[in-house]
Amino acid sequence: MKITLLSLTFSLIILSGIDLSAQNNSINYNWKAGVSSVKITPSEAMPMAGFASRTHSSEGMLHDIWAKALIIEDSKGKRAVMVSSDLLGFPKVMSDPIRDRIKTQFGLGRDQILLNSSHTHSGPVIGDALTDVYLLDNQQVANVINYSKKLEDQIVKLVGDAIKNMEPVELYSQNGVTRFQVNRRNNSANLLTQLTELQGPNDFAVPVLKAVTAKGDLKAIAFGYACHPTVLSGYDWSGDYPGFAQIELEKDHPGTTALFFQSSGADQNPLPRHTVPLAKQYGRELAAAVDRVLEEDMRKLPSNLITSYSELDLPLASSPTEAELTKIINNPAVAAYQKRWAQRFLTKLKAGEKLITSYPYPVQVWSIGNLPLVSLGGELLVEYGIKIKQMLGEDTFVYGYSNDVMSYVPSSTVLKEGGYEGEAAHTVYGLPSKWQVGVESRILNEVFKLADKNGQIKKSN
Repeated sequence: MKITLLSLTFSLIILSGIDLSAQNNSINYNWKAGVSSVKITPSEAMPMAGFASRTHSSEGMLHDIWAKALIIEDSKGKRAVMVSSDLLGFPKVMSDPIRDRIKTQFGLGRDQILLNSSHTHSGPVIGDALTDVYLLDNQQVANVINYSKKLEDQIVKLVGDAIKNMEPVELYSQNGVTRFQVNRRNNSANLLTQLTELQGPNDFAVPVLKAVTAKGDLKAIAFGYACHPTVLSGYDWSGDYPGFAQIELEKDHPGTTALFFQSSGADQNPLPRHTVPLAKQYGRELAAAVDRVLEEDMRKLPSNLITSYSELDLPLASSPTEAELTKIINNPAVAAYQKRWAQRFLTKLKAGEKLITSYPYPVQVWSIGNLPLVSLGGELLVEYGIKIKQMLGEDTFVYGYSNDVMSYVPSSTVLKEGGYEGEAAHTVYGLPSKWQVGVESRILNEVFKLADKNGQIKKSN
């Protein structure tokens, strides 16, 4: 009888008691990750966020809205948590207490906590966001207060739940691409079908971060895109196209948690828009872009986590005078919410109250292995994403709408040009004035400073 080398090898393995499957499973996974999700769909009719044109509370639901958390830990035990949400944006009055409570309960500093919102315009009003825009009755105000308090508790618990199910993983990153965003400042939505070429800066990147367990299971997909979720403007709760994209990905990958993070898409609209089938289409397109990346050889990230955070004292332009505010109030062509804004600040001035002249703007820079991830506050215009990638590399992930959404954050070009994003958006968010000239360079310099602190800036010889 012939004994082959292969059969002899397996005989020796059996005799020695070696378990091949145990050996394969003993591969050293240097990252750990945990995920959790919580349904945040309001249980009752509430005011909906994002559009001043709405006249009453919500009527129904297209799909549930969610908050989700992904916590990662490197080989040295350093942790960071990424929270995604189907919301317009966390105002400071909510983001500060949430982060303070997370620090108290779980020992994570502000540099280690990323609160991002998809900016869906089909979610609930929360906190004190856009108070001059929404004309609410007493019951609606009470509903907003109660929901916001409950939401804070849910987000804090969400982080704790993610910590509880941490397990060994490997992390991978890669950028995909999809192209339904259109620069709304440079292209007319009404003339879209007649255009042969789109104008203005764009960033079609789809940043993807995945966590794979030691068993080879896909645990989490964190992905993003730079585009307003404003396909829908009705009275039904939904995450808009990011919500549909997450649904598609979790359906295609059972047991996986998909988290969407809004990028620098404040001047980018999904066009055409205004129908549910279009929102579903864009969701499927985005999910397909993510799936293509998942099927390719993604870049494996070494287990080393560095986190930095600062609050930049970002100056505002000169505050309005009593005469200027009175002129706005008496102008019949001015929108009602702008008159409410002007009246509120006129009352403050007449009471002798000093208006703020700057704002504590959050800047966050992470290094996940060799992946730079930059998270900035406010409604971030696309030029920031483009310029930060020029600074730190084209693979860099850039998120806006993070940690505090206080207003639009225009580039120097847009601030000079004016328009809604550069000149008027502060009245929507309730700031006394627009940003001062030079805010772009201040923000980019702070990003550079934190990246340099993290060792992410290549030194020339």
